[in-house]
Amino acid sequence: VQFVESGGGLVQPGGSLRLSCAASGITFSMYAMSWYRQAPGNERELVAAIGWPSTLTKYADSVKGRFTNSRDNAKNTLYLQMNSLKPEDTAVYYCNAEKFGTKDVGTPLFGSWGQGTQVTVSS
Repeated sequence: VQFVESGGGLVQPGGSLRLSCAASGITFSMYAMSWYRQAPGNERELVAAIGWPSTLTKYADSVKGRFTNSRDNAKNTLYLQMNSLKPEDTAVYYCNAEKFGTKDVGTPLFGSWGQGTQVTVSS
C-alpha cells in the first residue's frame, strides 16, 4: 500500500487549501478513509473520516464547519478542502484507511504512512 499526500503549503490565517491523497496497492473503494495530522511535539490525531458507500463523514470538533472530506473512487484519491484556516491547523497531514470503518474512527488500518504534506498557517 502507498499513500501520496500533496497540496500543502504556507497560507495566511483565514485562507484555504485543498489536500489530495493518492492511494495505490489497495482496493480504495472498499475502505473508509481518513485524514490525520501531526503537529510538532504532538501525537498524530484524526482530522476527518469518510465512509463508502455511505459517504458518511466524521470530523474532529476543531475542524467541523471548516474542513470537508471527499473522495473520488475512480481516481483512488481522497481530498480535504480546508477553509478558514487557523494557526493551530499547522501540521503535517497524512491519509490512511480506517481499521473499523466509520463506526469507530481513529484507528488507522495500515502501519505504513506516506510522507505527508506540510500545512503552515501563519501571517
